[in-house]
Amino acid sequence: MKKPKWVVQKEQGKKAQTRETVWLFGLHAVRDALVNPTREKLRLIVTLNAQNKLLDAIETAAVTPEVVDPRKFNAPLDPGSVHQGAALEVKPLDWGSLEDVCIGARSPRVILLDRVTDPHNVGAILRSAEVLGASAVIGTRHHSAPETGALAKTASGALERQPYLRVRNLADAIKSLQGMGYLVLGLDGEATQSIEAAVDGKRDHPVALVLGAEGPGLREKTKETVDALVRIDAAGQFGSLNVSNAAAIALYASRASL
Repeated sequence: MKKPKWVVQKEQGKKAQTRETVWLFGLHAVRDALVNPTREKLRLIVTLNAQNKLLDAIETAAVTPEVVDPRKFNAPLDPGSVHQGAALEVKPLDWGSLEDVCIGARSPRVILLDRVTDPHNVGAILRSAEVLGASAVIGTRHHSAPETGALAKTASGALERQPYLRVRNLADAIKSLQGMGYLVLGLDGEATQSIEAAVDGKRDHPVALVLGAEGPGLREKTKETVDALVRIDAAGQFGSLNVSNAAAIALYASRASL
């Protein structure tokens, strides 16, 4: 019996995921990946200088580095990558399901990203999410930044510790969070109420904040699915915030305790 097309595509997707690897680069990103026991490490390329700086992490990871001449650094990176003499091939992290990372914390906060594709923005959001205590950052499998070396370098190690999930459908993820008791707020510059007003009296509730790409913002489907649209209060007239800055401010404004 011939398998349905969707079954074949799902199986092909799983096989592709098992083959997928990521090249991390830069001293901070490589060090944090080396000492992360849940990160599967495949190949480490370093200069002698970088090896000396990473010696403790290399010993912790129990990997054998390939030491190369700085002028012949042969890791398959983009020419503009600032690698600082260190590159590590790894398998992507598996943080589990939405429920695994969004249930358990007291008054959790979660960031959802609607078509935010710039890895530098996502890396910066992961860094803010870790600092401000978010349970997870959630994007979509398509139209969102995948786990890459550029993302990891911008995250400055946060990628190893801050859950970053990519779900099939953002609206379905929002509905799942609502089913877990989350108040889901979409950031929109045209919204009539502020984040603070929306969480007033509900700061002990789980809160999810949905941010769209700079320019197009949230999709209509996303706007229809969230519990409310909110804005970041600002003094005077302004254009718009970078999405990573907006994420940090929104997390701070929605924090469980003042």
